[in-house]
Amino acid sequence: MNHNTPLSPRPLHHLADGSRRVLTTAQLRAHGVSAAQAAEQCRPGGPWRQLLPGVVLLHPGPPSSAERLHAVLLYTTRERTAGVPVQPGADGTPAPSYGEAMITGPAALTLHGFTSTPPLPSLETFDVLVPRLRRLRSTGCARIVRTSDLPTPVRVTVPQAPDSVRAGGAPVPVAPVPRALADAVAGLEDADTVRRMLTEAVRGGHCEPAAVVRELTRARLLNRPHVVDAVDALLAEGRSMAESRLYRMVREHGLPEPVWNVDLRLPGGPHLGGLDAFWPEQAVALELDTRAPRPGGRAEDDAQWSEYARKREHLERLGITVVHLTPRGLRDAMEQQAAVVRTALTASADRDPAAYVVVLPR
Repeated sequence: MNHNTPLSPRPLHHLADGSRRVLTTAQLRAHGVSAAQAAEQCRPGGPWRQLLPGVVLLHPGPPSSAERLHAVLLYTTRERTAGVPVQPGADGTPAPSYGEAMITGPAALTLHGFTSTPPLPSLETFDVLVPRLRRLRSTGCARIVRTSDLPTPVRVTVPQAPDSVRAGGAPVPVAPVPRALADAVAGLEDADTVRRMLTEAVRGGHCEPAAVVRELTRARLLNRPHVVDAVDALLAEGRSMAESRLYRMVREHGLPEPVWNVDLRLPGGPHLGGLDAFWPEQAVALELDTRAPRPGGRAEDDAQWSEYARKREHLERLGITVVHLTPRGLRDAMEQQAAVVRTALTASADRDPAAYVVVLPR
């Protein structure tokens, strides 16, 4: 090729005509396109566009949401892709490597299926999570979020817009819901928006409240009053949903009907504790473990667990079997949880009679 040879994107026609049409300048070099040639193609009115430093869109039109997401991820790895061409995946779609980077914040929540976050086309920037020591700056549609504790990403295929003729292409790495929530909440001051997002996380079955609170605690966001208020609503929502699943478990799996939400006391004696369900004839107690870490640190968590353990030990000394169930267990393995309760009820026939206790509404 000499200086009189017409510039052409022909070396990349198999990519430019496909669903993945975003490459780094390093990847272009691997396909025989020099930096000068890429710059010429990206001139005003040219066939390509530079979306971000070192990242090129291989068509002149506006980028789709999928292309913007891939561009943001490629921007974080552009220096590391020299000599590494994009390899086709199992379905023939180029399968890029984004290293440790992943989408987080509102865009990640939208990709997880949230309706309380804006649709991808309306987001001006996408948050991308990278290792703390990476030397990157936010620019264009890429907002860099650094962390020393990268979670394991989830691969999500970007949905195709109804009016788009271009497919979403290869899936993108996305932060898990609890981490994406924490990164989104970190940039929000509106209490209603925060509350809607946290509530949807639980109501939509994306994760349990405890996982969300752990991430918010790790991000040191529970010193913000509007976040604390949202967390209180989140925990109430989580307990309500867990109780609903507990009622459904008893009904759908043919368990005997217990007395619900009661306090136990010894006759004329001390309070033994509250329970979510109790089968007096079998002396079986059930408690939902909805503990979540709160401000105060490990000492507070240990104190709460000690109270659980103290109550369980006291009840079992009286001959009462205590079954602990978690919201996650009820959500993901209800049949197994029902089997645990049924086993405890059946085993009561082989135990010595329990001490007499007074059952009061809680």
